[in-house]
Amino acid sequence: MSRLVSLDLVIADLRWTRRVCPMFLASAPALALFALVSGGCGGGSSSPAAAGKGSAAAEPAPVTVQAAERRTLVRAVTVTGTLAAEDQVAMSFKVPGRIEHISVDLGSRVGAGQVVARLAPVDFQLQVQQAEAAVQQSRARLGLDPSDAAARVDPESTPLVRQSRAVLDEATLSYDRIKTFVDRGISSRAELDTANAALKVADGRYADAIEEVHNRQAVLAQRRSELELARQQLTDAALLAPFPGTIRERTASAGQYVAAGAPIATLVRMHPLRLQADVPERDANSLKVGQQVRVRVEGDSREYPGRVVRVSPAIDEQSRSLRIEAEVANEAGTIRPGSFATAEVIIAAQAPSIVVPASSIVAFAGVEKVLTVGNGQVVEKRVSLGRREGDAVEILEGLAVGDRVIVTPGNMVDGEKVRVAP
Repeated sequence: MSRLVSLDLVIADLRWTRRVCPMFLASAPALALFALVSGGCGGGSSSPAAAGKGSAAAEPAPVTVQAAERRTLVRAVTVTGTLAAEDQVAMSFKVPGRIEHISVDLGSRVGAGQVVARLAPVDFQLQVQQAEAAVQQSRARLGLDPSDAAARVDPESTPLVRQSRAVLDEATLSYDRIKTFVDRGISSRAELDTANAALKVADGRYADAIEEVHNRQAVLAQRRSELELARQQLTDAALLAPFPGTIRERTASAGQYVAAGAPIATLVRMHPLRLQADVPERDANSLKVGQQVRVRVEGDSREYPGRVVRVSPAIDEQSRSLRIEAEVANEAGTIRPGSFATAEVIIAAQAPSIVVPASSIVAFAGVEKVLTVGNGQVVEKRVSLGRREGDAVEILEGLAVGDRVIVTPGNMVDGEKVRVAP
């Protein structure tokens, strides 16, 4: 009976409110009526069913826990950096000329010694022929056989020296003969002086002939060098790749006249690549040459092996970091130089660590924590995280082996009553 009276009063109040403020009832009449009726109906004594619901809400929430365990993990330092080419060179000709053809373009793969471009060889071939003719001329002046490859000659065997030697021998005999006549009183002293002067002239001419032969030998050596230079220029008319790699850029075209040293194409060595990264100062003492590196590139799920090959001797004062370089294998050429990469430098291959499930970590405002169970209540513990390996996370500080952590804490808070589900 009391419930019916209360319901009549509520309806009367709603009718009065409708006359006073129709906009309010137009906005949410059903909601207000439901709330008032529910409140009125619930105002009486509680039934056994309601009492049962209240006791169920007070029961501890069931949770699933897992004990923190000790595992052997790989200790590593995570760094970020850029993958650079080990070698990169702008290829150019050593001699000027007109490009006859170019056999590469952007993205072309070349091997060491492969012809990249070639100049028109006619001019260089003519220079070789000219140098060969000059060599033959110099050999002829020395009395050498043009078909003989010998470059040295005995000066005494050359016609010029033999002729001078004959004149010298004749002057010597004439001087000796006149000297004998003078001693016997047959010839005058003036004739002896004339013979002596002729002997000195002949001796000077002989020495001059020896020097001339030496000079011609030097000219022959010069001509031979010019011939080798002309042949080398003919060889340099072909541009060869200095190492295996991929063409990054082509800056010339066939038919173009280029000067010596003008860039033709840029070649990049694709294997191996060089990872350049900066390591925070706190981890600098753990790094050394030879440590293994695991590299990942953005957009690529594969992991590429490498090793540390260079470590800077000093820490950068502005960034407080240490520069390292790692050599990364790229035989298939799947990684491109200039890519951003994340790498793990392996510090210790077998390091005992405390791990918990990744789902048990609660992070808020830069603070990581886990919720454990103690005496039937939630106990909050702040932790310091390490590496993540699969679905397990390393705990560096804040947790001990055997501590039971809630696997899926959700919105639980410190001190909440819980019970461990089997």
